[in-house]
Amino acid sequence: MPGVEVRVEGLTKSFGRANIWSDVTLTLPPGEVSVLLGPSGTGKSVFLKSLIGLLKPEKGSIVIHDTDLVRCSESRLYDIRKLFGVLFQDGALFGSMNLYDNIAFPLREHTKKSESQIRDIVAEKMDMVGLKGDESKLPGEISGGMRKRAGLARALVLDPEIILFDEPDSGLDPVRTAYLNQLIIDLNAQTDSTFLIVTHDINTAQTVPDNIGMLYRKHLAMFGPREVLLTSDDPVVAQFLNGRRQGPIGMSEEKDTAQAQREMAEVEELSGLPPIKPQLEATAGLPERKAVGRRQRRVEEMMHTLPPAAQEAIRRSQAEQQAPQARPTAVGAAPYGAPSTNGPATNGPATNGPASHDLFSPAPEEPTQTLPRLPDPPTPVSPPEAPLGQPVTPPTDSRPPSGPTSGPGRHRFRS
Repeated sequence: MPGVEVRVEGLTKSFGRANIWSDVTLTLPPGEVSVLLGPSGTGKSVFLKSLIGLLKPEKGSIVIHDTDLVRCSESRLYDIRKLFGVLFQDGALFGSMNLYDNIAFPLREHTKKSESQIRDIVAEKMDMVGLKGDESKLPGEISGGMRKRAGLARALVLDPEIILFDEPDSGLDPVRTAYLNQLIIDLNAQTDSTFLIVTHDINTAQTVPDNIGMLYRKHLAMFGPREVLLTSDDPVVAQFLNGRRQGPIGMSEEKDTAQAQREMAEVEELSGLPPIKPQLEATAGLPERKAVGRRQRRVEEMMHTLPPAAQEAIRRSQAEQQAPQARPTAVGAAPYGAPSTNGPATNGPATNGPASHDLFSPAPEEPTQTLPRLPDPPTPVSPPEAPLGQPVTPPTDSRPPSGPTSGPGRHRFRS
């Protein structure tokens, strides 16, 4: 069975007179990975907090298992929250607890497991996010990226059906972000849970989710399958997903209308749509992601409603994914550092099965290659000594002069 469906209808949230967004309506498909985008300050984190009942919207509904979280009782809301795992933007760790106790907290709060069972679960999740051996450290003693990973381990300990990620890539370098993206895909393949990710990372938005949504100007600009959003001709969506300066979005969210029109004219001169980046696949050895097939069926059903250029781009992308051998692949490239099967032999034996989820540990050292020993240079022969009082004639050498000139550290070589 896939994860839980989350149905949001007409949601409106304000702080006093300041309206954050209005009439937000979308459905998170069960078991699929969705991403929520938008310029800074558009209320993406507020939306996540509204989903789990930390903030109460003024209008609308959030329906999970036929329960409206906006109007249900506190006891029912408490039960529904057990379905969620949340990775907050700053980790939201308890500063007085070490990492072990922070990650074990949901298990002690919501279950009756023994300490030995809790110890095994915490060790598994910490190893999964690369924090093995850091159990005794306090949040103030580690980096921001490590705090984020500890927050992710805590979000996973209850094996939730819905997982919310509030900017999981912040505080991580590009390499760790790539590993984290792969981990998200692998988790979805194994659990078939419903994921919602808030991010600013365009590469994550283009390669990870099954569905993409975007908040802009206090409304939901669009939400749908990744193929539809990545080929959209909506100026706001196209500008953000392609990371362009040209478009309606400016430094202060909205540009002057005339300036936006001039910049859009520049974009229209470009030929065709940019190619759709292939979606990340689960690591070899893990179950196939069921969410992919469900999303592709929805795309086929709505294909006739899309512009011809979008249909062509989607068909081309589908053909490339169905024939991966036709796409050029970097020799030696493989997820998680697994041995490649498409290039020359690599150092070490090939292995089968799923790659390790210890994503943030340093890679094992490769064996060094032994070079053949070069022969020793010939021993220079000293010139014969001349009789006392006669000058010594230096030996002649027909080779042109090369090497360093006189003076220490001078390296002027002949070309």
